[in-house]
Amino acid sequence: MQLERALQLLGHSGLPLPQGEAGGPAWLQAVIDALVELSSRDALTGLANRRAFELALSREIDRVARSGEPALLLTLDIDHFKRVNDTWGHTAGDHVLRAVAGALIDSVRPMDLVARVGGEEFAIILPNCASAFGETVAERVRRRVERMPVPVAPGQQITCTVSIGGAFAPQWVRSTAALWVERADQQLYLAKAQGRNLVRLEPTVVSVVSNEERRLLFETFQFQDHE
Repeated sequence: MQLERALQLLGHSGLPLPQGEAGGPAWLQAVIDALVELSSRDALTGLANRRAFELALSREIDRVARSGEPALLLTLDIDHFKRVNDTWGHTAGDHVLRAVAGALIDSVRPMDLVARVGGEEFAIILPNCASAFGETVAERVRRRVERMPVPVAPGQQITCTVSIGGAFAPQWVRSTAALWVERADQQLYLAKAQGRNLVRLEPTVVSVVSNEERRLLFETFQFQDHE
């Protein structure tokens, strides 16, 4: 019964059903792999969901702390999305969400992770993104969305825009995913307050180290001293 339900979920998701002899070890493993993939994806857009985003964000902040390599987090909101739903209906809103998701994927590298983290909220993790390229990448994303017509009804198209905030993970500092998101969100709020359809990034790669990050760093050194 559970296997039947799993196959129904895969069928409804649009993912291809496993090939080969049904019930065999390889076939069952393929079913499990497909369910794991499904659990990490947003059903509407096919992007990584919030759970997958948070796991990836924690891994990336740890990698940056160890390696010192730069990494950029972008947080995005679709501007005036409620107006789309109120004017054209929720089906049109879904078209906009899927179109924006596709534009984000088209604007970044395969190694970057694009996620839908809320209703009209998205986020992008960009590993190994040097500060010299951060503004360029974010502007490319913004322009790609701005120039994209979205069909919402027969013979009707609309355009939409996004506001983008960004922050680089503090290098060589044991930070937290929550603090990184908070910094990116602060820039997003600034972009929205200044008129929307804007990009705002933290002005420097090396963020001011917060009291919590100092505590984490101190605890790390204490742990190493006792090893």
